[in-house]
Amino acid sequence: MTAQPVSPDLARAVWSATEPLHIAVYFTPERLPIYTDAGLEPQVMGYFATRSAALGPVGPETVAATFYNFSPELIRSVIPKAWEAAPPAAVLAARLRAADTALRGVLGEAVASPEMAEAARLARAAAEDAAGRPHGRPLFAAHSGLPWPEEDHLVLWHAATLLREYRGDGHIAALLRADLGPVEALVTHAAAGTYRASSLRRSRGWSEEAWDAGAAALAERGLVAVDAEGGLSLTEEGARVRAGIEAETDALAAPPYAAIGADGCARLIELATPFAEAVKAAGILPGTRRR
Repeated sequence: MTAQPVSPDLARAVWSATEPLHIAVYFTPERLPIYTDAGLEPQVMGYFATRSAALGPVGPETVAATFYNFSPELIRSVIPKAWEAAPPAAVLAARLRAADTALRGVLGEAVASPEMAEAARLARAAAEDAAGRPHGRPLFAAHSGLPWPEEDHLVLWHAATLLREYRGDGHIAALLRADLGPVEALVTHAAAGTYRASSLRRSRGWSEEAWDAGAAALAERGLVAVDAEGGLSLTEEGARVRAGIEAETDALAAPPYAAIGADGCARLIELATPFAEAVKAAGILPGTRRR
């Protein structure tokens, strides 16, 4: 297949179509007994251990650096304790089992469909191209060194994981260029109305003091406004900075998709969207859970 440049907007569209397939592994209820059997506390420890295990038995400082917006104190509560409970190889095997169980449960016979095989082939081609561009992307590079699964639905999941971490490492680079630290990056998300401030702060393990200091620093820079009740909103300059970060993230994520070209990207979106919609409909992901 001849390489064709892919626009940042199209790269973002592919990510949006495949992201639910990747992140299902972090929220599916099926992960809980699997991680427990592996020796991990399945919630906080399970997340940090399974996502960082590709790096090896690293310390909390490395995990905090590569995850970026989580509190180092939260990470220290489970890393390196996780490696005493289960070595990274066992953790990675448990995550793959969780992904397999989750996708089989949601997609049923579609895991063995021709559409799954074609989607896996396209996503793998882009991910393998990304593997030739690992520099400055440590979390992606660690995942790119893992062996490929054999079954098509797990190939698609692994490719989505690689492309997601490739994008994520680029996003961190964009945040650094914008001089936004971990808490400040979260505050801008909250100020943009993307997520609730209280949910972001708690889920990432930051204290109220750290959050307020981050908001104050951004207000001093003229990027956010804080009302009398502590509510946040982006200023015009803050919106410009935030849009610039997203645009740079999209641009940095685009090069590997040239391996399948615009037509291949469009086809991958077409193929992956029904799978992603099935994941959303299953109520696995935050914001889609059934009450």
